[in-house]
Amino acid sequence: MRLQGKTALVTGAATGIGQAIALRLAQEGANIVVAAHHDNAQAQAAIEELRRTGRQAYLVSGDVGNVADARTMMDAAVQAAGPIDILVNNAGVEIRAAFTDVSEEDYDRVLATNLKGPFFLTQAFVRHLRQRGQPGGRVINISSVHEELPFPHFTSYCASKGGLRMMMRNLAIELAPLGITVNNIAPGAIETPINRNLMSDPAAVSALLKNIPLGRLGQPTDVAGLAAFLASDDAAYMTGTTLYVDGGLLWNYAEQ
Repeated sequence: MRLQGKTALVTGAATGIGQAIALRLAQEGANIVVAAHHDNAQAQAAIEELRRTGRQAYLVSGDVGNVADARTMMDAAVQAAGPIDILVNNAGVEIRAAFTDVSEEDYDRVLATNLKGPFFLTQAFVRHLRQRGQPGGRVINISSVHEELPFPHFTSYCASKGGLRMMMRNLAIELAPLGITVNNIAPGAIETPINRNLMSDPAAVSALLKNIPLGRLGQPTDVAGLAAFLASDDAAYMTGTTLYVDGGLLWNYAEQ
């Protein structure tokens, strides 16, 4: 088990990709802090599943896009689980709208969740690592192929993920002297709740599959395995990069 003795905080870990990542890290030996928007039945079910692996699992809740909440969640995670070694910034939201119809409220929600939250939660994590006085740490951001690929009607989402890419690159350089690595995982079309509308439209799925050379939608476990690698010592010399998990979508995409 590559992560024995480590503890990871994973945001948005009650469902989808975040839940799969949390489970895979636990299977690799890590204790897990699930950061969820709400302490509800779904979040509690995720905690119980993690505990069945034999690892410790804890729940902290709040709005990651709110700076005070983000800092409180990090403090609560440390208080509950002890030192945190790995941060996975997974929580995200997308809102479809024509550019001329985007509201300020929706723009603020997308940018706060997808960019502001990872920024200030990572800051809280780095402060925690510095206070521990021990070098090292892993920051893994779950970005999207849309940090690179335009996505009409989702301009705020693309802006947030493009910003996450540059944040990652800057922090990889700035935090390297502390032994902290920072990388992005950029999933393509993954079968998760955020893509529920897409998956309920057979014509849209068929059109999308024509753009994916591997001929299928991705599964959350496809992303989770890469996250486990980046969290481990096997990736100790990797920082400042985006790794795509998209079945070849990025280099074969044509807007319909």
